[in-house]
Amino acid sequence: MTLPDGYSDEARALWNAATALNRQAGAVSLPPLLFFTDPERTPRPWETAARLPAGAGVVYRAFGRDDAAETGRRLREATRRAGVRLLVGLDPALAEAVQADGLHLPERAAGQAQAMRAVHPDWLLTAAWHGGPVAGEGLDALVLSPVFPAGGASAARPALGVEGFRGRVDAARRPVYALGGITVGNAGALVASGACGLAAVSAIQAAFQAPA
Repeated sequence: MTLPDGYSDEARALWNAATALNRQAGAVSLPPLLFFTDPERTPRPWETAARLPAGAGVVYRAFGRDDAAETGRRLREATRRAGVRLLVGLDPALAEAVQADGLHLPERAAGQAQAMRAVHPDWLLTAAWHGGPVAGEGLDALVLSPVFPAGGASAARPALGVEGFRGRVDAARRPVYALGGITVGNAGALVASGACGLAAVSAIQAAFQAPA
C-alpha cells in the first residue's frame, strides 16, 4: 500500500501512519484513511478525493446544502476512478442517489444502524462517537473525537489525548477511527493506541492537494 511517485511527504506520512494503524488493529477490510468533507473548509472536495490512494475513504457531509446532489455525484465520479469508498453523512436517500458505498451517522442517530443494515447489507456503516456509552448495533466502526484539540464541530469539546483515546477504544469492542486535530506531526503518537485508522478534514485536504 505504498504511495506511488507524485505525492507529498505529508501525504506519505499520513498514509503510512494510517495503514500501520489499520494493520495493527486487524481491520484491513476498512479504509485506513477517511477524508471528512465540510462545505466551508473543503468547498471542492472532489479534487482531494481524486488524489486519495486506492483503499481510502471519503465521508461526504452535505449539511443540507442546496448543491448536495451535484457535489455528491462529482465525489462519486472521483472516488470511483480513484478506487476510494464513498460514505454519505446521515442522508440515506442521498447515499442511494449517488450510489455511495455506505453511510456515516452522527452519534445521535447511531441507533439507526441496525435498520439501515437490514436495507443495505453491503453498505459500510460508521458513526460518530465522543466516548460515552456505545450504541448502534450493526456498525462497522466508530469515529471517536476529538483526540487532539480540533476545529469545526469538535472545537468546544475537550481533547481526549492519546491515553484517553486508548482507554475508550478498549471499551468500544469494535474498530475505532481517530478524528480531531490529526496532523502529520501527531499522527505517529497514535501508534499502539488501538485506532483502526485516521480521519481528518484539513490535514488530508492539505496533504493530498494537487502539486502547484
